[in-house]
Amino acid sequence: MIKERIQLIAEEIFNNVVDYRRHLHTNPELSFEEVATSAFVSAKLDELEIPYVRMADNGIVGLITGTKPSDKVVALRADMDALPITEANDVPYKSKNVGVMHACGHDAHTSSLLGTATILSKLRNEFAGTVKLIFQPAEEKLPGGANLMIQEGVLENPKPQAVIGQHVMPFIDAGKVGFRAGKYMASTDEIYVKVIGKGGHGAQPQQNIDPVIITAHMLTGLQQVISRFADPKNPSVLSFGKVIANGATNVIPNEVYLEGTFRTMDEKWRADAHIRMKKLAEGLCESMGAKCEFTIMKGYPYLINEEKLTANVKGFAVDYLGKDNVLDLDIWMAGEDFAYYSQVADSCFYRLGTRNEARGITSSVHTPTFDIEESALMGSTGLMAYIALKQLGN
Repeated sequence: MIKERIQLIAEEIFNNVVDYRRHLHTNPELSFEEVATSAFVSAKLDELEIPYVRMADNGIVGLITGTKPSDKVVALRADMDALPITEANDVPYKSKNVGVMHACGHDAHTSSLLGTATILSKLRNEFAGTVKLIFQPAEEKLPGGANLMIQEGVLENPKPQAVIGQHVMPFIDAGKVGFRAGKYMASTDEIYVKVIGKGGHGAQPQQNIDPVIITAHMLTGLQQVISRFADPKNPSVLSFGKVIANGATNVIPNEVYLEGTFRTMDEKWRADAHIRMKKLAEGLCESMGAKCEFTIMKGYPYLINEEKLTANVKGFAVDYLGKDNVLDLDIWMAGEDFAYYSQVADSCFYRLGTRNEARGITSSVHTPTFDIEESALMGSTGLMAYIALKQLGN
């Protein structure tokens, strides 16, 4: 059976996949700078005699076509970029690039897809259809590598009927995976605000236009935009993590600077909220004699897992891993540029468990101590190969 063949090959190549992951982890590259990573992926595809093209500078798109006739196409996606974080782990594969770290598991995603490519290349005489391998740059930085690759035609020639992606999840034990059909991850917008008043002595507030007090009113008012205008059934989050006044105990500053994030799962409400927040901020500042520079940097859209596809893929995961190793997930208000694929094609984005409490591998992504339980890579490579072949009808 095809499942047993895949499991056997996944076991045979496991050590190679771990080596790939450790090489990538040791040599991380930031978004839009994945030159060596792209070269590494290209070299491995050359070894497997898998044809590929470059896209969005450092992106790689490979094609594996089974020898049996079929016009079905499925795409598998892995991101490749790292984060501007200094690694704190004391491991043999610790990052050699100071201030750069694979703290979101993209090294695992890329090495896993290379393993899946190896499995599929060994089985190409046994299946029908085409698997498109998308090695994507710049997931972590706007405008997002997925967006750029779609603009350059990654979902054309041939056009996939489904796009599948996976992402590490340190809250799920290694050996397990998680799914959620429908809306899964949030849109992500960055907000930058400058409240410009007139500073002066703290003992003479009547001579000033106090941007600190105005900012306090603004923060409360902006939260009311969310709580009073958003449909309660539609998740929405507005958070400000940076507020800089740079005054003193007796000094009212000239201006206050804020940075925040807005996230939701409805594009119509997202656009409406942008208008309402900007209007409230500017109007409030004007009413109090101040000026306001309110900038919204629009980020990724919300991610939606197509219902029927996700049900199918979840079923394939149950077949491959067993029912007890396939979990149901709640919505997740983080962002992910895989959302761009999900907005234009039937897509499924699932979670790969990488936790091992016994070994202390429990840190969240985007932290200096993030790591993965590498045994997860045996399941991830085989599972994605199995999903691809079953989705193609094999």
